[in-house]
Amino acid sequence: MKLTDLRRHAIASSLFPETSLRRAIARLGFIQADPIRSPARAQDLILRQRVSRYRAGDLDRNYRALKLEEDYLYAYGFMPIETWQLLHPRKRRSLTNGEQKVLDIVANRKHLHPRELETHLGKTLEINAWGGSSKATTRSLERLHYLGLIRIAGRVKGIKLYQRATISHEPLDPAERLRRLVLLIASILAPLPESSLRAAVQHLRYSAPDLAGRKGAVAGLLKSGALESTVADGVRYVWPSGRLKRSEPPEVVRFLAPFDPLVWDRRRFEHFWGWPYRFEAYTPLAKRKLGYYALPLLWRADVIGWVNVSGRGNELTINPGFVIGQPPSEKAFHDAFAIESERLRYFLSSPNDAD
Repeated sequence: MKLTDLRRHAIASSLFPETSLRRAIARLGFIQADPIRSPARAQDLILRQRVSRYRAGDLDRNYRALKLEEDYLYAYGFMPIETWQLLHPRKRRSLTNGEQKVLDIVANRKHLHPRELETHLGKTLEINAWGGSSKATTRSLERLHYLGLIRIAGRVKGIKLYQRATISHEPLDPAERLRRLVLLIASILAPLPESSLRAAVQHLRYSAPDLAGRKGAVAGLLKSGALESTVADGVRYVWPSGRLKRSEPPEVVRFLAPFDPLVWDRRRFEHFWGWPYRFEAYTPLAKRKLGYYALPLLWRADVIGWVNVSGRGNELTINPGFVIGQPPSEKAFHDAFAIESERLRYFLSSPNDAD
């Protein structure tokens, strides 16, 4: 099979026609989150390519109505309840006295802001997983959230609000949970190298630690026919069973998020498009090659470069860079680039602004 066929399927299946916010989330099954706003958070940048007339912040504004959950799949992000139910229940352990106090306080609030806990428990610091310090109350909230005892009820200026959670669904058989989780990951990122899917499935040791059989899950699904595969340029690609979509991508330009499903797997990205994309927000300035928050630039079926965006409104500046050093000469590209630039301006505008 040709690599062009796999690229076309990846684009057609991931960048489906724009729909409503609720339907897009259901179809994706998971949207990776990231707090950096340059020019907007990753979850908003991902959704704007799939939701009609989407504006930055629409996810937060509609969070409660959408009945979303937040949790860790192969990364941390937003998900419909159907995905969240595949991750729970997680094996419970005894709570510390501090965690029990936090849980009791949350249980007596409709929505709890973390700042309210400091009134009761103070601002004691703990060492976090990265060697820095975090408030003990924050760490307790994170642990209780991971165990499924509390949930994210919404946000105020980006700060999570918590409430008591109740796991009321009947858990699936563990083998069936694992099967559905692997197929979900494969669907979100398809088609992707078999080695990449195996690596993503290993993240389930954190997100679904009680599910045995992770190591052989991909091989089992290939054997059963639930996953299909092919080899292109010596790399085995896999995807959920079904015909590949080989339609020619439209003549549009898209500025993609660094964590968009289409560019999420860096090994596939380099194999598909012939150059290495790197997320450089945490790279020292002197060593950056693309920019602090470079957005991959998709034109038709090729990612031909990237853009860096700064400013707001009429002061918005979009600086492109190209792998070959210059943009395509054809007028169709420049027209499509201008249209995508205007779409980005709309996305970044306030909901109160006139359309």
